[in-house]
Formats: sequence, C-alpha cells, structure tokens
Amino acid sequence: MSYIPNTVDDRAVMLSALGLSDVRELFDIIPSSARYPRLQLPPPLSELEALEKFALDAAKNRNSASGPCFAGGGAYDHFIPAVVPYLASRGEFATSYTPYQPEVSQGTLQSMFEYQSMVADLLGMEVVNASHYDGATALAEAVLMSLRVARSNRQRVVCSASVHPMYHKVMQTYVQGMDGITIDFVGDQTAAAGSAMELAAKADEKTACVVIPYPDFFGRIPDLSGVAEAVHAKGALLVIQVNPIMLGAFRSPGSYGADIVVAEGQPLGIPLSFGGPYLGIFACRESLVRRMPGRLVGESVDRQGRRSYVLTLSTREQHIRREKATSNICTNQGLMALRAAIYLAALGRQGLKRVAELCYSRAHYAARRIAEIPGYAVPVLPSGRFFNEFLVRTPRPAAEIIEQLQSENILPGIDMSRFFPDRKNELLVCVTEKQDRQRIDALVSALANAAGRVNS
Repeated sequence: MSYIPNTVDDRAVMLSALGLSDVRELFDIIPSSARYPRLQLPPPLSELEALEKFALDAAKNRNSASGPCFAGGGAYDHFIPAVVPYLASRGEFATSYTPYQPEVSQGTLQSMFEYQSMVADLLGMEVVNASHYDGATALAEAVLMSLRVARSNRQRVVCSASVHPMYHKVMQTYVQGMDGITIDFVGDQTAAAGSAMELAAKADEKTACVVIPYPDFFGRIPDLSGVAEAVHAKGALLVIQVNPIMLGAFRSPGSYGADIVVAEGQPLGIPLSFGGPYLGIFACRESLVRRMPGRLVGESVDRQGRRSYVLTLSTREQHIRREKATSNICTNQGLMALRAAIYLAALGRQGLKRVAELCYSRAHYAARRIAEIPGYAVPVLPSGRFFNEFLVRTPRPAAEIIEQLQSENILPGIDMSRFFPDRKNELLVCVTEKQDRQRIDALVSALANAAGRVNS
C-alpha cells in the first residue's frame, strides 16, 4: 500500500475539480528550464552494492563505541539498556504521531503521562509537559514563559554566563525580535565557579527571571540554598537548567524552590545520534501551568468508569489558540520522551542513583589523575564540587592533543576554543558510568604522552 493511497481514479477526480488534465500542470508556474534539470548522477547500484558502499562510508566515522569517549558538553555517552530501543521501536509507538484523538491514542497518551509523572518526581516539580525539541529550546521557552508571567512590567532576564554557550545563542534568537527584551549574561566562564547568590543579587524590579545551571557547562555544581528566596524577593522567577542524571544522587531543583526547571533529556536512554533528535524537558509549578508552552497529558475516566488519558492542556497555536498560544512548536519529541520513560522505569530509583554515583566518582578519579600529570591543571580541584565533567588546562593546544589521541582511538574531550576562541589550551573532559578505571588510566597515559612526557 502506498503511503498516500490515491488511486488513478482518485487523482482524475481531483484534477477534474481543478480544471486540469495532468498533474504536471500544477507546476506550470515553475520555469520550464528549471523543472527537470539534468542530474550528474553516478550509474545505478544494486542493493548489495549500495549496502556495501554505505557500510564503507559509515566506517569512516568514529562513533562512541569505537573506543573511550570522554566528550560531553551537552550530549553524553551513557549506557542504554537493551529494553529501551526494543520497546521504543515497536510498531505501536514508531508509527503513532499526534494524540489528537484520545479514543485511538490511549497507548501514546499513557506513555506521555508516565513520562510526565516520573520526570516530575525526578525534578521535584508539580507539572511536566510532553515535550520540547531539546534542552536549548526548552530553556528559551522558559525565558519566554517568564516574560509572559511578568507581562510588560519586567523585560530583563538575568542568566548565568556559565550556561551552555549554544543555549545562550538560542535564547538570544528567540527574543531578538521582541522590543525591549534584554538578556544579561552575568558572572564568569573561567575555572572559578560563580556564586548562585551573587547571580540572584543581580535581579531587580525589571527582572522577569534568573537562569541558573545545575550543574553548569563546566560541570560545576552551585549551592542553591536560599537562591529562590532571594530571587522571589525581587519579584522574579527562578529558572534552573539541570542534568537529569545528576538528580539521581543530588537534591532536586524543586526542593530548592525553582519555579521552572528545564533539561536536556538525551542522557535518559537517548543515543548521541550525531546531535539529535533529543528531548527538551520542561517543568513548572502548578500555579504557572496556564502559561506553560507545549501540552499536558492527564488521567481521567471514560463514560464506563475506565481509566483513560487525554490532552488536559494544549496551549499551542494549532489548537484553536492562534495568537493566544503560549508556543508555536508544532510537534513534540514523543518517541524521545518514550525512551526516557522506559529508561527511568527500567533503572528505577536505585539504578539511577547508582549511575549518578558512578558518574560522580569516576569523574573525580579522572580529575585527580589528570591533575597529577606535569603540565596539566584541573582548576576545579581540590575543593570544588562538580559532576560528570570538568575543565582541564593543557600544555599544548587542546585541538592538537585531541588529534593525537584520536589516532590512538581515544576521544579525550572537547576543545574549548570551539566555544571560546581565546581558550585554545583548555579541554572539557566528561566521564560517564561507561568509562571505568582502565579506560581512565589509558586516557591519563595518553595525555601524558601528548604533553611530551610519560606519566610514571
């Protein structure tokens, strides 16, 4: 069956209604010289030949399974239990799309409801939507939501400078066409972690929200005690951007008094996949739910008293809301939210806690070992708190070290000059539960050799 099963007779009826005799007449507006350009294509291949070619081309790429991967910076190489792709790829889920008709979408709606419930528990928040494209767009939507809550009285956003640099750009893109809106990036992006209380103190009577990462782009964990009270005293909202894996072992942002919480859900059972598709997690207090973008799945009962699931809140523009919509996002990452739900259900509380503990302890072990190598420095040591990743100052340009270690099949981290051109001798190293002591020791030895010395 064709994906669009219009028969020849169907097409003839439609063409007749349009007063046309041939489908090609629909394209008469296109200059004839541009309609059927000659394509310089190679000769056709058989299926066998095509598969062999794709396999050879794919072999040119280095993936996270090729060797130790210590790259992070917003996308993380975590272990994904086999049950996650197995269940998420079932036809019932893979072929479903938008749950506008609840009577035929109960499975999709239930999976979204379960996702919302588990993520709300993880974040310590009351409401979670389902869902956004990725962490960057979720944060940008949080900023827009804060501005809506403040109406026109507050048009300033205070954001930590240590939020992911790409998130900065997405936020600026979202507000660049809005008159009077300013985003002030406060603090530093150096190795010294800025105080969250100092950031909160920058809020004033014109501030709609204060954005704080937990942890920040460099893996540093701020102390959020008293921050919500300080922000609320200025009449602003507190937006916290989190790493969901870290919350398996650390206090939830909700327990600190956050009003809106966002996250990149990729660590929750979603592969790296060359940068997407990912999952934007978005949560808020129940008092703010009417201002929340996206959609919310709720539990109800049908006329026979049976449990059922429905779209309880759907404030997007195509749901009649038009100009009153809180978001113009026209789809959601349903399959990615499903993967996150399966991952969280499979691991459970203790499993997620164990993953977080392994990420924390192995990252600290790696940081201490690297700091011992002559020529290298880890600024966050000895007393700083960090999770999953940390900054390393290198004796040579980080790009050169990465190139050298890749020849040994080790990806040591991310070159910071990619984001900050003047920081050529800095490497962001990420350690997840997949990188055991043996792999970390191999990284340390390779870094020592790259510095021109052999670590003893």
